Amino acid sequence: MQPRDEASLLAALASGDRAAAEELVERTYREVWAALFKLTGGDADLAADLTQESYRKAWVALPNFRGGARLSTWLYRIAYTTFLNHIRTPRRLAPLDEEQAKALADGGPLPDEILGLAADSERLRRAVVGLPEELRFTVTARFWGGQSARDIAREVGVTAVAIRKRLKRAYAALALALANDEVTQDGAVQETATHEENR
Repeated sequence: MQPRDEASLLAALASGDRAAAEELVERTYREVWAALFKLTGGDADLAADLTQESYRKAWVALPNFRGGARLSTWLYRIAYTTFLNHIRTPRRLAPLDEEQAKALADGGPLPDEILGLAADSERLRRAVVGLPEELRFTVTARFWGGQSARDIAREVGVTAVAIRKRLKRAYAALALALANDEVTQDGAVQETATHEENR
C-alpha cells in the first residue's frame, strides 16, 4: 500500500481511521524519539516514555491541527513541550540500598572511560536547554528535530529569515556559554544570551 500524502492522512485521522494513526506513528516515531533522546541527554527509556506521552497528547490535540505547519513539525512541538513539562516537574528520588545497587550493575564501560565525551555532550545539552525559549525551540527543532527553517517559521508564525537570525543568535550564545562554561546549576545560560537576544 502506498503511503498517503499528508492531506489525505489528516483526513483519515480526522475520521478515526486506525490504520492512518498507525501510519502516522510509523512515519514519525523514529524522529520524535531521536529528538527526545537528545533532549534527555541520551536517556533511551525516558525518551521512549516521553514519546508515548507526546503521541497521547497529539491524539487529543489533533482536531485543533489546522495545517499551518507540516504534521512532523507540529508533532515535534508537542514532543518538545512534553520534555519541558517533564523537566519542570519536581521528581522524588529514593536512594538505592547496597543490594539494589549490585543488582543494577552492568558490565558496560566504566564511567571514567566515557567521561570526556559524555561531559561534552551534557555541557552542550545543558547549554541548549538553557537558551531563551524562542532560541531553544528553534535550535532543537532544527538540529534535534530535523525540521527545516521554513517549517519552523510556519509553526511559530515568523519568516524563515527570522528563524535564521534566531539560529545565529543561538550559536553566539552557545559558543559563549561553552567557552566560558557559564551554564548555571539549573541549566540557565547567564544573562548574556538574553542581552544578545534583545539587541
